[in-house]
Amino acid sequence: MAPGDRIETRVDSAGRLPVCRRRRPDGFWLDDLAEGLTFRIGAYEVTAAEVKDFATRYDPQPFHLDEDAAGDTLFDGLAASGRHTAAITMRLLTSAFPIAAGVIGSAIHLEWPSPTRPGDDLRLEISVGTIAHSTSRPGRGSVTLTYDTINQHGEVWQRTTGRVIAWQRPAAESAAATGGK
Repeated sequence: MAPGDRIETRVDSAGRLPVCRRRRPDGFWLDDLAEGLTFRIGAYEVTAAEVKDFATRYDPQPFHLDEDAAGDTLFDGLAASGRHTAAITMRLLTSAFPIAAGVIGSAIHLEWPSPTRPGDDLRLEISVGTIAHSTSRPGRGSVTLTYDTINQHGEVWQRTTGRVIAWQRPAAESAAATGGK
């Protein structure tokens, strides 16, 4: 893959979350990524029942639990918890943009410019930023990703900048992938 490449995935006819078509079965290795790559991944439909269930368990505030009570708040209606939006974002990220050995974060910054609502169909737009190879731990590096969680109208509900750890492809696999060269 080269900088500027765009990869788009969609949910299949059975409603399963997507997997990028242009990736290795074991996920992306550090060697597979390049600064400037972008991915569009989605979709995930948010339901009122899911918003209320998450809120009941993790963020029990009136604007996440009850439509009537939420109408008299800053949100002017039922809104998902920001942490719920973050959890959905992570689900999309790990399902459709798998990093070999797992998506292991080392830093993250989140913003919620607008609330996620029941009926929203969420997608991710991911851009690969800086790639830094470790000098103290050969064979691994960090990748800065910027990803927006957007709804069906293209409105940004969550903006994330995160740094993940990624490993280089093992030498045996690299040799096999290049025909031993």
